[in-house]
Amino acid sequence: MKQIIDHHYSALRMTELAAGTDVKRNDTLSTTEGTAPTPSYPPTKAKASLPEIQSNARMENRTQREQILQLEKFLSDWYGISYQPTTPPEQSAAIAILEHAQAGKSFDHAYLEVFARHHYELFEPLNACITGADRRHYDLIRLCRQMWNAQTSAVDEMRELLERNFSIADYQPFNDEQPLHTEHGSPRGQHSGGD
Repeated sequence: MKQIIDHHYSALRMTELAAGTDVKRNDTLSTTEGTAPTPSYPPTKAKASLPEIQSNARMENRTQREQILQLEKFLSDWYGISYQPTTPPEQSAAIAILEHAQAGKSFDHAYLEVFARHHYELFEPLNACITGADRRHYDLIRLCRQMWNAQTSAVDEMRELLERNFSIADYQPFNDEQPLHTEHGSPRGQHSGGD
C-alpha cells in the first residue's frame, strides 16, 4: 500500500504539469480547469496543448488523490500506520523530464510516454495485490483491480494519442534494455522512432 501511495503521489505532480494548477477553484466545470497543487510542489501553468491530455490529467489527478486517501485509511484502520507520501527517486526522474519539457507539442509527446511508463510500472505491484493480499481485505483487492483496469485503459489511450499525434504506432511502456533507475534508463519507454 505504501508503494502504491508513493507512486500515485508522484503522479499528482506529473498531472499538475499537464493540466496546470488552480490555487483557488471555482464551481464551474470547464476545459481550462486545473488541478489542486500537491504539497511541496509549486503551482504551475498547464504545459499540455492537447485537450485530451489536459482532460486525462485532471481525471487522473482526482482519481489518484482519492485512492491515496483510501489506501491511507486502510493502513490506519488495519495496521495503525499513519503514512506520509514521498516521491521515489525513479519517479523524481520522470517528473524532471516533464518539468524540463517545453510547453506544447514537446510536452505532449513527453507526457504521453512518461505517464504511460509510469502506469505500466504499477502493474506488477497491482498484480501482487490482487493475487496475494489477505482475503480478509477484499476492499483492497477490489481497489487494486479497479486501478489495474483503469491504468491499463489509460496506457492504451496514451498509445493511441502517440500514434494519432506523433505517428508513433509501436510505443511500448517498458524498456527491457536499461533499468529505469540508471542514468541511461528511460522513464519514457521505447519505440522505433527517435524522441
